[in-house]
Amino acid sequence: MKNAESRRDLRQKDVAALQAEVKSLQKAHFNLRMQKATQQLTNTAQLRQTRRSIAHAKTLMAQKQAAAQ
Repeated sequence: MKNAESRRDLRQKDVAALQAEVKSLQKAHFNLRMQKATQQLTNTAQLRQTRRSIAHAKTLMAQKQAAAQ
């Protein structure tokens, strides 16, 4: 349910907001990787979720840029 809501919110954002979202997701993913490396990460599924969220945001950004041209 949470993913569907966040994806719906992403679709409403413009390209600049999507770029900011990708940047923040990449920072979060980096922090999760560092937690995993230091064995502090308890929920390893978060890595997969953030990776897929980044991909989804990048896909939407590419679609919006292509539609603008």
